[in-house]
Amino acid sequence: MLQSKLFTKTRKEAPKDEVAKNAQLLVRGGFVHKEMAGVYSYLPLGLRVLRKLENIIREEMNKAGGVELLMPSLHPKENWEKTGRWDTMDDLYKLEDKSGKEMALGATHEEIIVPLLQKFISSYRDLPLYLYQIQNKFRMELRAKSGILRGREFLMKDLYSFHKDEKDMDNYYEKMKTHYKNIFNTAGIGEQTYITFASGGSFSKYSHEFQTVTDAGEDIIFLCEKCGIAVNKELVSTASSGGDSMSCPDCGNKDLVKKKAIEVGNIFPLKTKYSEAFDLKFIDENKEQKHIIMGCYGIGLGRLMGTIVEVHNDEKGIVWPESVAPFQAHLVEIKSGKAEVAGEAERLYTALQKSGIEVLYDDREDARAGEKFADSDLIGIPWRIVVSEKTVAGGEFELKNRKTGDVMMVSEEELVRELKN
Repeated sequence: MLQSKLFTKTRKEAPKDEVAKNAQLLVRGGFVHKEMAGVYSYLPLGLRVLRKLENIIREEMNKAGGVELLMPSLHPKENWEKTGRWDTMDDLYKLEDKSGKEMALGATHEEIIVPLLQKFISSYRDLPLYLYQIQNKFRMELRAKSGILRGREFLMKDLYSFHKDEKDMDNYYEKMKTHYKNIFNTAGIGEQTYITFASGGSFSKYSHEFQTVTDAGEDIIFLCEKCGIAVNKELVSTASSGGDSMSCPDCGNKDLVKKKAIEVGNIFPLKTKYSEAFDLKFIDENKEQKHIIMGCYGIGLGRLMGTIVEVHNDEKGIVWPESVAPFQAHLVEIKSGKAEVAGEAERLYTALQKSGIEVLYDDREDARAGEKFADSDLIGIPWRIVVSEKTVAGGEFELKNRKTGDVMMVSEEELVRELKN
């Protein structure tokens, strides 16, 4: 992509109403634009990051046996009345059209997927089944803040699993923990992210969150550094010392460390709550009718993107992990007025693309070298390649690692090899 063709521009200062680091850097770098509290447009660079996250999640959900579908954002009121959530879900957006028909904007999709499966599941031979989507959600978040960490409209992956018994659901639930770990490892926050025991509500003793430790977090967790398991403060609110003292539910260690964290995903046993509401049953091997057992598994993509920025940044800007960066390399041409410099930059841009390397080419005519370098650091693409009069004369290119700051002079062959590795 040619940077001169991007309609977005970087900003030296963040908007005064953006306090969160992720919002400041994403707005300044031209990744997102705030439309109102809790609602953001994803601009070309931001959309590329979002698509990278989608692909990481989609690949792992497919490995988990998931089948992708897409469900509507508009939901019939009667479905939400059947589950009792039309009147009890405080953050549900409710609409009424000119005919007087009432609807909800999808905050979650149990009210759609369960009646949908009534049309297709009848026997134990149809189970287990794992269905997921990546789709917008809407919640009336009156505390919308923290940039894209807490929004009113947001992109979410939700997978629902359907089982004939609790043993089968429990087995899949444990497997999903591994798939979630794989997602966060690939996205570059695995080292900071911990499986966290949380309240299971009316369904079970526990559900599980995936919490990323960062000072920007709104949640408080207690981390067992022996086994890497954490507990959400909300689950331990009745413990001694005002919730600041408890034992690890996994190894029994009492020396837990209090940390701030961001919830980047959760998995939840639903059991038969929604299958009973819609009378979703199957006929088992003994010809008996039973309600289907369910689980659900969610990841907010915008929240994940914002968390990555909170974890990976420095005083100059964002430092994207290579797996989710909008481009692999940022090619910066230092204008000299000499045709051979521009020609070499354009030739290298084409050659890198033909080698399968994603490149953002800063070909701007009116930007000085210092401005280009500052923008490159702010945008945070993992590798910066400089083409200048000096490098053209020397027959090599300057390659800089955004994370480490290391600079090396390399041939074109070495450059391609380094970027492909």
